Amino acid sequence: MVREVVKYPAEILKKPTEKVDVVDREIQSLIRDMFDTMYESDGVGLAANQIGVSLSIMVIDTTPKEDSPDLKLVFINPEVVSSSGKQKFKEGCLSFPGLSVEVERAKEVVVKAMNEHGEPIEITLSDFPAIVFQHELDHLQGITFIDRLKGWRKRLALEKYQKLLRETQKV
Repeated sequence: MVREVVKYPAEILKKPTEKVDVVDREIQSLIRDMFDTMYESDGVGLAANQIGVSLSIMVIDTTPKEDSPDLKLVFINPEVVSSSGKQKFKEGCLSFPGLSVEVERAKEVVVKAMNEHGEPIEITLSDFPAIVFQHELDHLQGITFIDRLKGWRKRLALEKYQKLLRETQKV
């Protein structure tokens, strides 16, 4: 089922999410809804709080992105074990429709989490999948990509987003 994507500045996007204790049918249904919503919105990643659910769950599918491995993953209670390198990438966000900003992130991350069956996983992500993972992990921690910007870059991005919102509301 496709759900509505929560837009910035909604409060749920500013608060860390709660850990998941048990992966049951309800959680698995939520995960299916997250994938449906992400695909409907042409996204490559989605955090649960972006659809109004404050749980530490994210889904990623980098298959649609050229020059990226075909990865379709679920992360429950994800943590970064280690990271290395740096890369910059112009990111978009479903909670900031129409806005993209350049963000610096780790080039490679080693991640541990649970999968959609509640089983522990550990995986190394690099390049674009690492960017998507870190972007969604930020969401789970109550951080948006705008929060990664400083000074005039942050102010300019927020002004651009406010302008986009005003234009959208005129339609």
